[in-house]
Amino acid sequence: MNLVVYAVPFFILAIVLELVYGLVKQRNTYRLNDSVSSLSLGVLSQAQRFVTLGIGGYVYHLLTEHFALPLMDADHWFTWVLAMVVYDFCYYWLHRMGHERTILWAAHVAHHQSEDYNLTTALRQTSTGFLLGWIFYIPMYLLGIPAAVVVTVGSINLIYQFWVHTEHVPKLGWYEWIFVTPSNHRVHHAQNDRYMDRNYGGLFILWDRLFGTFQEELVEEPVVFGIRGPLQSWNPVKALTHIYVDMAQDSWRTARWRDKLRVWVARTGWRPADVAAQYPREKNDLSHFARYDPQVPTRVSVYGFFQLVSVVLLLNFMEGTQLPYWQGFAGWAILLATTVTTALWLEGRPAAGLLRWELLRLGAIGLLLALAVPAGLAVGLVGWAAVYGALNLLFLSRLSRTPAARDTAPAT
Repeated sequence: MNLVVYAVPFFILAIVLELVYGLVKQRNTYRLNDSVSSLSLGVLSQAQRFVTLGIGGYVYHLLTEHFALPLMDADHWFTWVLAMVVYDFCYYWLHRMGHERTILWAAHVAHHQSEDYNLTTALRQTSTGFLLGWIFYIPMYLLGIPAAVVVTVGSINLIYQFWVHTEHVPKLGWYEWIFVTPSNHRVHHAQNDRYMDRNYGGLFILWDRLFGTFQEELVEEPVVFGIRGPLQSWNPVKALTHIYVDMAQDSWRTARWRDKLRVWVARTGWRPADVAAQYPREKNDLSHFARYDPQVPTRVSVYGFFQLVSVVLLLNFMEGTQLPYWQGFAGWAILLATTVTTALWLEGRPAAGLLRWELLRLGAIGLLLALAVPAGLAVGLVGWAAVYGALNLLFLSRLSRTPAARDTAPAT
C-alpha cells in the first residue's frame, strides 16, 4: 500500500505550521518563488506515472516468479522489520550512486536545486528516477519480500524523510547516531566542500557511519544549500533535464570516441578534457554566494500561488479517477504547461511573450476538455474549467501591465 497519498494532508499542515513558526521566530525559511518551484516539481513527479511504463515492475514480477527465494509471510513481523532495514540499505546505495555517477545524478539533482531548506524541499522530487532507480531494489524481490510489503515500507521510508527537511530542529543527541535527522540531512543538502556527498541514509544514518560517508553538521561551518552549478531558473523542464543536456552536449562535442561513451557512465564532475577546456561551466563562489531571487510584483507572486493550487487540485482529480492512458497524458501535459508558464512569470520574463503562451495554454485546455471529459464527470469538469479560465483571464488582464523583473537581488 502506498501510504504517501494519505500523508498529503499532514504534509500541507506541516508546511503551514513551519511557515508560521518561522515568521513568529523571525527566522522565515520560505520564499514563495522557490516553494512554488519545489512543489511544482513534486506535482510533476507524482503525475509522471500517467505517462511512463512500469518496466521495473515487470522485471520485479519476473524475478519473483522465476528467481526469488520462497515468498515470505507478509503477516509476520520479521518480514516487515527485514524489509524496512533492507529497503533503507538499498536506498543508501541508490542515493549514494545518485551523487557519484552522473547518469544517476541527472535524475536526483532536482531534489538538491533549492537554495532554501524547508519542508517544501522534501517534496521537490524527480520525474526521471523511474529510468534506473528500480535496479537498486532488485535484492528485496530476490529475498522473497512480497511486493505489497516493499511498496509499503518504501512509502514509510519516504514519509519519514519529509520531516528532516527543516532548519528549525537542532541536533537530537543520541538519536543522531542511529537515525537520519534534520541536522545530518542539512549536511546532505549543502554545497560546502566539507559537506558535499555525505549522509545518504533515508531512515538510518548507520550506513553512512559504517561505509565512511558520514559528516556531522558543524557550528563553525554554516550550511549553504543548493548545487554548485547554479540552475538560475524556476523552469521545471530545465530543472529535470539540464544534467542530461549537459551530458549529451559533452558527448557530442568531445573528439575521442572513448570519451563520448565514458560521459554516460563517468563519476559525477568528470568531463572530457578537450570539452572542459573549451566549454567551462560556471560554479558558485561560496564566499560571495547570493540565492537566485528575481524580484517580481506582488500580483505575479499571487498568480504563481494560484497556479500552484490549481495544479495540485488537478493532480488530486487525476489520482482519484480511472483515466485512459491518453487522458492521463493530456492531464500531465496540462500540468507541465501550467508549471512551465508559471515559472516563467516568476522569473520575470516580459509579459507580452508570456501572454501569447498563456492564451495558447488555455485554448488547449478547453480543447482537451471537450475531447477527454468522461460523460459522468462532464458537468463538474466543465464548471471547474469555466471558473479556472475566468480567473486566469482576470489575472492576465492585470499581468499584461507587468514590467520585466529587476536584477536578481541577493537573499541571505
